[in-house]
Amino acid sequence: MKIGYIGLGKMGMGMVKLLLEKGHEVVATDPNEETRKEAEAAGAETVINLSEFKEKLPGEKFIWIMVPHQIVDTVLKDLSDVLTVGDVIMDGGNSNYNDTVRRGAELKEKGLVFMDVGTSGGPSGARNGACMMIGGSRDKFEKYERLFKDLSVKDGYGYMGKTGAGHYVKMIHNGIEYGMMQAIGEGFEILKSSLFNLDLKDVTKIYNNGSVIQSRLIGWLQKAYEEEGEDLNAISGEVSHSGEGQWTVEEAKNCRVDDNTTKQISVPIIEGSLQFRIDSTGNPSYTGQVVSALRNQFGGHLVKKND
Repeated sequence: MKIGYIGLGKMGMGMVKLLLEKGHEVVATDPNEETRKEAEAAGAETVINLSEFKEKLPGEKFIWIMVPHQIVDTVLKDLSDVLTVGDVIMDGGNSNYNDTVRRGAELKEKGLVFMDVGTSGGPSGARNGACMMIGGSRDKFEKYERLFKDLSVKDGYGYMGKTGAGHYVKMIHNGIEYGMMQAIGEGFEILKSSLFNLDLKDVTKIYNNGSVIQSRLIGWLQKAYEEEGEDLNAISGEVSHSGEGQWTVEEAKNCRVDDNTTKQISVPIIEGSLQFRIDSTGNPSYTGQVVSALRNQFGGHLVKKND
């Protein structure tokens, strides 16, 4: 297939390279000239202006945008003169599902199809195969399913429902992730403080071989200990938080059951893990260092103390 791609950051670049390796053609753009050159070296065609998509992508256009949620509306506005009825836009970033629903309705009035995909796996997943949760038109999902299959790990993609469902499922995924990481951080702070002088790297190895909590997160912590040492001295104990953890808590307080009904759902674990991150500013801890180390391992987030 031949698609347009907007945004060549740490996620977008990996996806573009993977698409090229799978035999797809990509016309990509990014404000950064160096990233455009990197994409060209990998085999992509690049453009500077979005208007160039018009001639570079004949027929029905499929354009994947992978940009921060704050600028999605701007990108959609800039695309308005490029696209024609029936063209498809896929938002692969971490947008709030409410915005996704709104954008879908607005673009539908113009005859355009807006889809959304929540992507899990971080930069490594983007480059080697991610987990994808897709919302929007089922017909378009089926038409472009090969793209999703080629960008995902085996059995790692699926159709979630109407526009907004993909971002909604990913939002809740991130809230769950907050709670899991918090529990790991708290547990390992207890282990580190205990009277047994434990080798925490060995603990992660044992936990990650047949135990009930065996997981990629424990594996990433083991890797972090190998790279940074068990004291994690270079890692900040103050933890940043993304919008999706906050969005999950807000949704739980006013969960939309249908267009006319909402309910409140208790999420003390997710809410507590979000509050921990907020309170960690100016109040670093070893739990915070563990959580920060995990964020760095799977997401490439900058977590060094001097950052």
